[in-house]
Amino acid sequence: HFYKRARMPVDYPGYVYGSLVAMGGIMGYMKRKSVPSLVAGVACGSLALYGAYSVSNDGKTTTSIVPGLATAALLTTVMGARAAKSGKLMPAGAVALLSLCMVARYGVLLYDIPSKS
Repeated sequence: HFYKRARMPVDYPGYVYGSLVAMGGIMGYMKRKSVPSLVAGVACGSLALYGAYSVSNDGKTTTSIVPGLATAALLTTVMGARAAKSGKLMPAGAVALLSLCMVARYGVLLYDIPSKS
C-alpha cells in the first residue's frame, strides 16, 4: 500500500519546516524590530528542528515523533487563530497551513508505528 513505504532516513521536510519557522522569526525582527517574533520564531523553529532530528535518528517510536508533532500542532493553532483574527494569509496563514501539513505528516508517521500487542 501507499502508506507502507520505507521511511526516509533523514527528515528533510522537518528540517526545512524548522528552518523556515526560525527564519520567519528573524525576518519579523528585521522588518518590524519585533523581539517577540524573534524569540517565538527561533524557539519554535528550534523545537521543530529538534523534532526533525529526533525523527531522523529514530522515527519508529512515539517519543521520537511527538516533539515535532506537538510543535507543529501548537503553531497550527496559534498562527491559525492569528490568521483568522487578521484575515490575512501572510505570514500567519502561511505558517498555519505549513504547520497543518507537518501535523498530517507526523500523524502518518505516528500511525505507521507498529503496535506492541
